[in-house]
Amino acid sequence: MKCLILAAGYATRLYPLTENFPKPLLKVGDKTILDWLIDDIEGAGLVDEYVVISNHKFAQHFTDWASGKSVKITVVDDGTSTNETRLGAVRDIQFAIDKLGLDDDMLVIAGDNVLDFSLQKFVRYAHGKQTSCIMRYFEADAKRLTKCGVVEVAPDDRIIGMEEKPAQPRSNWCCPPFYFYTKADARLVPAGIAAGCGTDAPGSYIAWLCTQTPVYAMEMPGRRYDIGNLESYHKVCEEYKGIK
Repeated sequence: MKCLILAAGYATRLYPLTENFPKPLLKVGDKTILDWLIDDIEGAGLVDEYVVISNHKFAQHFTDWASGKSVKITVVDDGTSTNETRLGAVRDIQFAIDKLGLDDDMLVIAGDNVLDFSLQKFVRYAHGKQTSCIMRYFEADAKRLTKCGVVEVAPDDRIIGMEEKPAQPRSNWCCPPFYFYTKADARLVPAGIAAGCGTDAPGSYIAWLCTQTPVYAMEMPGRRYDIGNLESYHKVCEEYKGIK
């Protein structure tokens, strides 16, 4: 299994911290955000390569970081240098698949979140379902729902509908940026793009995919710390205690 880490954003809301430095390499406690994620995933022993998808501006930072790691980490430079010219998450995924000739099951994650639970639980859930899967958590704030992916699920966790940033959310189930693609479904990314799925938010591909094949949504078993601005970053640094 490959693990694709989405790290090509510019994190403009975290300036000046991220004006010349990538958000996923900021430290929370004694480790970078990426190290928290990879150290956890590596415990499952299922990933044979981590692929960090970067923009051109920050690619060397990731390459320098990866050079000191014992696991296989490949850094892919998507060639963009500004927030205005970014490819968007779905096109970055396809860029990495094409660039490296990837053809495998894939864990696709945002590289700028920390969790207080192990992602190994999610991987085991997906392997049990033998389908592509996402996670979901209950969001009571209607305003926040309009800024994220919202999913409708059947009693057995199967997704019956998903929409990114809906004006009128149809449920309170919000989707964090952590996905599992089966090998067969990873091959469908070009078809999703051609069919007109959104390409900026990574959940847009899942919103299309669930209309083509069964996709399941596991209820998130803990808390996700979203680092969106300087205030939230400082708060995470104060509160985060690692994986329970």
